[in-house]
Amino acid sequence: MNLFGTGATGRVVRSGVGRRRVQTAVIAVAVMMAVASAVVGGSLMAAADAPFDHAFDKQRGAHLTAQFDPARVSAAQLAGTGKLAGVTASSGPYPSTAFRPVDRAGLPLPTLTLVGRPGPDGGVDQVDLTSGRWARQPGEIVLAASFEGPAVGIGATLKASDTLAAPALSIVGFAVPAGRTADAWATPAQVDALASEGRPVTSQMLYRFDAASTEEQLLAGRKRLAASTASGALLSTRSWLDTERAAAQGAAATVPFVTAFGALGTVMSVIIVSSVVSGAVGTGLRRIGILKAIGFTPREVVRAYMAQALIPAGAGIILGVVLGNLLAVPLLSDTEAVYGTVALPVAWWVDVAVAAAALAVVGLAALIPALRAGRLRTVEALAVGRAPRTGRGRWAHRATGMLPLPRPVTYGLATPFAHPVRALAMLLAVASGTVAATFAVGLTSSLTAVGAAQDPESRAAVTVTTTRLDDVVPPPPPPVGDSVASPSPVGGSTAGTSGPEAADPAKVRSALESQAGTGSYYGKARTEVAVAGISGSVRAGLYEGDSRSGSFEMLSGHWITGTGQVVVPTRFLERTGTRIGDTVRVTYEKETASLRIVGESFDTSGSELEIHADMDNFASAAPSTFLVEVRSGVSADAYAQKVAAVVRPLGGDATANAPSGQEGVILIMSAMAALLTLMLISVAGLGVLGSVVLDTRERVHDLGVCKAIGMSPRQTMSLVLSSVAAIGVTGGLIGVPAGYALHSSVLPVMGHAAGTGLPSRVLDVYEPVQLLLLGLGGVVIAVLGASIPAGWAARAPTATALRTE
Repeated sequence: MNLFGTGATGRVVRSGVGRRRVQTAVIAVAVMMAVASAVVGGSLMAAADAPFDHAFDKQRGAHLTAQFDPARVSAAQLAGTGKLAGVTASSGPYPSTAFRPVDRAGLPLPTLTLVGRPGPDGGVDQVDLTSGRWARQPGEIVLAASFEGPAVGIGATLKASDTLAAPALSIVGFAVPAGRTADAWATPAQVDALASEGRPVTSQMLYRFDAASTEEQLLAGRKRLAASTASGALLSTRSWLDTERAAAQGAAATVPFVTAFGALGTVMSVIIVSSVVSGAVGTGLRRIGILKAIGFTPREVVRAYMAQALIPAGAGIILGVVLGNLLAVPLLSDTEAVYGTVALPVAWWVDVAVAAAALAVVGLAALIPALRAGRLRTVEALAVGRAPRTGRGRWAHRATGMLPLPRPVTYGLATPFAHPVRALAMLLAVASGTVAATFAVGLTSSLTAVGAAQDPESRAAVTVTTTRLDDVVPPPPPPVGDSVASPSPVGGSTAGTSGPEAADPAKVRSALESQAGTGSYYGKARTEVAVAGISGSVRAGLYEGDSRSGSFEMLSGHWITGTGQVVVPTRFLERTGTRIGDTVRVTYEKETASLRIVGESFDTSGSELEIHADMDNFASAAPSTFLVEVRSGVSADAYAQKVAAVVRPLGGDATANAPSGQEGVILIMSAMAALLTLMLISVAGLGVLGSVVLDTRERVHDLGVCKAIGMSPRQTMSLVLSSVAAIGVTGGLIGVPAGYALHSSVLPVMGHAAGTGLPSRVLDVYEPVQLLLLGLGGVVIAVLGASIPAGWAARAPTATALRTE
């Protein structure tokens, strides 16, 4: 209390806070909401930058990782590209290939990018060894640190493949590459030796540029590299900006919508604090005059009224910081430092900065009405007292009196015009609550659409697999970088499983064709492939038959219609610098095919790229899953049981599909959106409550007169509720379009943060009836906020109201 004075000033502050308990609670809750949202948003933005940038700068990471065809460009020519304009440093060329090693238990690891380097140092990409040493001779290998574990440690042996003649590789070290240029390293001679087994080898070059902060600058560097070598020599490139985005992909998409809620909360805080302090000044003119008459200076009056706002705001700030930290934990756990091994805490400076900013905003919001109190003349304040200015709002009473409505209703409709500033504050609060509700409904609908779009297999009625579902053993953990986990056998490849031998796909296919009730079906294998120019393995969906019913949502181009085609996500195009119509080289097992990009798919799987191609591109590929549509009138459960009875003896299985639910980040974001919206709507209702309480107490004598001349309690209640009805309608008319526009603005930003565009199915989620109901939500917020003071006014005895001045 020392900041705002002691003694008489302190008693004035405590008295003001105690008398206006509703307004005090409103300020605290509004500030808490704004601070909580700001803490979450600030924490996510901090998590998206700091750890990766620090590690990348320390290791002099590559701004551009380029893959060249060694048949089209010599090592000397590649070394010369390091002297091109704009290139500040380069390393390489290093031989690079993709391989899928097998551990000592016979379980395959995911497909890895292996690079031949004589040592971890270099002008670019100085890899940090976390344990062991660097590979010095053929037969030795260094793995990314994410692979280290009980079964994979220093001294352990891996086979280069699952073939009998595959060479053995001894693990001699583990390393951390900030730029994710490789998953494993060996001597150049070892990589060349693996090439003799049919694995294509490319030449990797690493570059740093004097300007590399934007995609445009990196694209310009790529064009210079392509122009300096023979046509077709440059196979692909990868930007360090893609690696940076992947380091915090989970949280990045959350920042825009949390920021939007935080901005709404801040606006509402300013509105409510200004309204409460202004109302306290307006209804306490006589009190201010008495304070000045007994010796309070204008400065002391200003301090007293600012304190009455800052004390509950301080409590709201503390609660908001605590709540923000709690809300940030599940989101930050999804954002991991550089490689996803350590969960990030909320940065302490975010808490301090948000708290300081909130205190400053509240102080400024309270300052203007407090200065008004300080400037009031003592005689004027004592003379005017609490009465509203003469004549204010009379024109509104005359206008509403002509409406064919009961007099209490028309009286209430005119009431806001007696205090236009207070009415404007209520209107903005209701509109903000409606904006939040509209935005949240659209956001959750869009997130639901995203989840459905990412699980096209769930559209099929029945899933038939070539493996027994109860015999599946989980695959080994995934690598870090661009490599991904081995897919589940339920969805595709049986790598990493044990148990009975898988069923022959041809026999499963025959069982489906002979089964009554089969409508249509297509086969699918979810596996891993190597793509020239991309470090690590890439998930692939290989399709047999007409797979249009299980296609992903398309952003551009079209779904695969035959061999020689591939559909890729947006991040694939960005990483490789390709576009629709370009050709990429894809390797499955030991088969390599050149596929033309025909479509850009909607994919939100973070750094885990997934491409889609026809199974006929690879002779050794076979479907491990069949997605079946049953005929009309056929029960999916009964059909699945009949098929299971046929394919289980063969080693397969069948099950009816259930609707997929929200999982992971989508579920967290939906829950957070619902929580923040509930808080904002509550704040909007409390804002209405605080303003109506002030207005009702100010007009209690007038209400007593109305009761004395025959107004019933029900009519009194309708008078108070109708005073906010028009505000609710107007707030709904303003809030719904604003919420719609906010959704249309924020969703594309979220998609961009996640590394993808958004299809119309995700963006166009509002129904006309839904928008109408949301508009009526403004009236609901206003009426609920006014219901408590309306009930108090209806129950107040006439004599008590008449005696109140």
